[in-house]
Amino acid sequence: MKTLFDTTTLRRHTLKNRIWRSATWLALADAEGNVTDEIVRTYEELAKGGAAMIVTGLTSIIEHDAEIGGGAKFYDDRFIAGHKRLTDAIHKHGALVMMQTAIVDGPVDELTTEQVQGIVRLFGDAARRAEEAGYDGVQIHAAHFFYLSKFISPLINHRTDCYGGDQRVRTRILYEILKDMRSKTSDDFIITMKINSTDEYPGGLTVQDFLVSCKLMADAGIDAIEVSGNGTSHTGIKAGRNEGYFSAAAMSLAALVDVPVVLVGGLRSIEKINQILEETQIQYVSLSRPLVREPNLIQRWLDGDTNPSLCVSCNTCYRTPGHQCIFNLRKK
Repeated sequence: MKTLFDTTTLRRHTLKNRIWRSATWLALADAEGNVTDEIVRTYEELAKGGAAMIVTGLTSIIEHDAEIGGGAKFYDDRFIAGHKRLTDAIHKHGALVMMQTAIVDGPVDELTTEQVQGIVRLFGDAARRAEEAGYDGVQIHAAHFFYLSKFISPLINHRTDCYGGDQRVRTRILYEILKDMRSKTSDDFIITMKINSTDEYPGGLTVQDFLVSCKLMADAGIDAIEVSGNGTSHTGIKAGRNEGYFSAAAMSLAALVDVPVVLVGGLRSIEKINQILEETQIQYVSLSRPLVREPNLIQRWLDGDTNPSLCVSCNTCYRTPGHQCIFNLRKK
């Protein structure tokens, strides 16, 4: 029987429980995309709070990318030292850390085959840098309608070369990114993927498409798959009533593949999390906004206070400085 506080192993790395901190946009990098002291403090607080795996917020691996305010960059070796400060701070507290590698946006149909292959190599180079910076792994960001999720979507990808066609062919870019990352990192390095279960647009990625892509990546050796969707932050989530809004897709995937499936989205109570772990083949759960409200939530649960997360799903954290919880800001 699986429970929240089981110790597990992922590519020879030990995870002290089954909770991940899902990648969350902090908007705290400087104008050049460098890691700042505030970023280091934020992640160190999360590491102290008890999560087994921390996935850092979206980190762009290409120089001339679309901008998101305060987004981190990682397209050159000069960024390695700043990220080493970050990984060292997290590791001090017994947590593992993965960088979420991503491109914010860009063209799909207009690129030549050679240009797509160049993008593949950029992701591989970012994984090499991430390992040099002390990360335990990386997450390939193929969700939330950022670039890679558009590339695998039938709504956006109308290519006629080896990167367009049916869902298996549209997924080829992810398969090749995984292969290139593996060629540039050690055997211990974890490589995972975050992916939409649906695009939630007419003509976009369906659950069946999602399952095809994930099965291909599982067979190719991805280490874990985090299941999300375009509707990333629902409002009105209540503990014990409507938690886990991507649960059905994640359960379908977990029954299909042999790699660990990670469920994110609307989880608030230890009771619901343990129910999901006990009754399904899902191996891990991932939290974002509950840990914005309470960075120490996991430790609170471990210490015996098992009341649900204090997060009220208001989404105001998307509009505050540093994307902090409005209730925490009011205390300062």
